[in-house]
Amino acid sequence: MTIVRRGRAPRARTLGLVVAILATACLSAAGSAFAVEHHPKGDFARFADCPLSNPATELCLAAVTESGSITIGAKTVPVTNPLTLQGGLHELKEEELELIAAEDGNTLSKSPQPVPGGLLGIVAPESLSPVIRTIFNEFINKGPTGVTATTELAAPAGSIRMNLNHLIEGEGTAFVLPVKVKLDNPFLGPSCYVGSNVHPIDIALTTGTTSPPPPNGPISGKVGSVSFKDEFQITEITGNSLVDNAFSVPVAEGCGGLLSILVDPAVDAELGLPSAGGHNTAILNGTLREAVAEAVSASE
Repeated sequence: MTIVRRGRAPRARTLGLVVAILATACLSAAGSAFAVEHHPKGDFARFADCPLSNPATELCLAAVTESGSITIGAKTVPVTNPLTLQGGLHELKEEELELIAAEDGNTLSKSPQPVPGGLLGIVAPESLSPVIRTIFNEFINKGPTGVTATTELAAPAGSIRMNLNHLIEGEGTAFVLPVKVKLDNPFLGPSCYVGSNVHPIDIALTTGTTSPPPPNGPISGKVGSVSFKDEFQITEITGNSLVDNAFSVPVAEGCGGLLSILVDPAVDAELGLPSAGGHNTAILNGTLREAVAEAVSASE
């Protein structure tokens, strides 16, 4: 792909590509100590939560994971509700960036994903008609038997590092994303998590091809299509896909409140936890946009 070198375009384009790995994603962070309200205009309006008050912010990002899935052990959860990741980027050294939390602290949208089969782990058999399967699954996945899974960051935004060379070349790990997954259901209580800040799920996303332990086989991601707007101040990447199927997943913690000593093992049995590397998969597809922070600020 030809790189157009004009003004700040090469840097904006290069740094913009790294945001693709965050579309998934997948992911919450601590609020900025510099938080104030900003009102960018026009095409820059989508970057309203960029931490412009933080002097370290060089780029603003707004990334959305639109589809994909996460498989943990025996359970696959499709991405049906878009995940929005927003914040800023700061270059630490050549090809290495750190993520800066969103101005209001909402770095990752809380986007619960319905868990197929709900609490009972029951899904409609394929032998039923599509209409009946839909009705059956909606009944199971809602109400007292419904379970949702919400992915959160298991570390502050500033702890995440990204490798631009690996991302652009489609080889190696673009970055390791530490996450935890909150399971919500009245019976499971308010603090049911798979993974934690102490025992995170470290997902090593790549736009290249994975090399997982068996039984998983290699899968491939892609950078996507790149375009520019507003005199190269905004970079848009569509059709990006970031993948990993080599990570491991720890046991559940805090499920069932005071009954967690009984409920945690039941959740582990349902999901197949702990789940060693080669038994789990993350496929995160989406659209991302990044903008030069100075241009975002100038649009206000």
